[in-house]
Amino acid sequence: MSLKHHRGGGGLELSASKSFVSKKWTLFLCIGFFCAGILFSDRMWPEPEANLVSRDTVASDERMRLESEDCDSSKKGLKRESKDILGEVYKSPDAIQTLDKTISNLETDLAAARAAQESIVNGSPVSDDFKLPETVTKRKYLMVVGVNTAFSSRKRRDSVRATWMPPGEDRKKLEEEKGIVMRFVIGHSATPGGILDRAIQAEESKHGDFLRLDHVEGYLELSAKTKTYFTTAFALWDADFYVKVDDDVHVNIATLGAELARYRMKPRVYIGCMKSGPVLAQKGVRYHEPEYWKFGEEGNKYFRHATGQLYAISRELASYISINQNVLHKYVNEDVSLGSWFLGLDVEHVDDRRLCCGTTDCEWKAQAGNICVASFDWSCSGICRSADRMKDVHRRCGEGPNALLAASF
Repeated sequence: MSLKHHRGGGGLELSASKSFVSKKWTLFLCIGFFCAGILFSDRMWPEPEANLVSRDTVASDERMRLESEDCDSSKKGLKRESKDILGEVYKSPDAIQTLDKTISNLETDLAAARAAQESIVNGSPVSDDFKLPETVTKRKYLMVVGVNTAFSSRKRRDSVRATWMPPGEDRKKLEEEKGIVMRFVIGHSATPGGILDRAIQAEESKHGDFLRLDHVEGYLELSAKTKTYFTTAFALWDADFYVKVDDDVHVNIATLGAELARYRMKPRVYIGCMKSGPVLAQKGVRYHEPEYWKFGEEGNKYFRHATGQLYAISRELASYISINQNVLHKYVNEDVSLGSWFLGLDVEHVDDRRLCCGTTDCEWKAQAGNICVASFDWSCSGICRSADRMKDVHRRCGEGPNALLAASF
């Protein structure tokens, strides 16, 4: 009885102990699984946001790398192309001259536009001569030849018209087909509208070959006239060259055009027979220089400049005169004045002796095929008695009646 009871009590105690152990292990196991789950989740479960950012960063880096490579490739390509272009330019003197002339023309146009704008802003009057039709201002010419003349030189002008200056329709055709403009250049008298001006107006109505300047005629005003001529001609005609010649000089126009065309690629060129005569301080002598003291000691010579019978300047130099006309100093001798205006500039001086042949040697030069551009007598600073002798000089030294028609510039 007692044993049975004891066994029964031990069984109850053993059952209770087993139940107690099971609960503790269950608790430990739960805690362990919980921790393991957390650890497993931290290591294995992906974080969407972090992963997304990581992918974007990688993609962005990849794009930057590709763009950098493209940029480097483009830069290398541009460098190669630039080197190739510069190499071609350096190889070709003509390309360099073309580029230089283009840049100079653009600078000249800009400067002229600025000067015109300032003139308008300042209220300066604009002459009717400058109000041209649109078709005229857009035309490009080879050269403008201004024949310097005076009121008393009617016979000289007629001798020029009868020889080397084409008349009427032939002259207009020369402008249209060859790009050569030719005009007698004259201002007005001290009494505008007087008998002298009316005579020129009547001559102009008959021939239509004058360029009238806003200038008072006078021998001591030749420097001012030259400056006004270049300024006016530059405003009226867009040409490569502007020529001034006296009305007692014989000129072969086709030969002149061919000679000037050689220098088309030169932006600043001054062409003529260069000389350096003495500075004459003594009063009363011809070509007396009132400002002789500016040229140093007595007996000194002038700087090199083209003789006044005929000279030509390029478009850019004509523009320079036009823009700076109000500050350019005028010496009493117009050829000296023109030369002085270019002293401080990067100008190429061309000494061409074909522009100053004598009337005695131009004939045999023409027979030898070396036709002179201009001919005159040094002793007279022009052709002596030109009104009477111009036809004879033209017959002996002229380039021929068909030279202009066959010429190509």
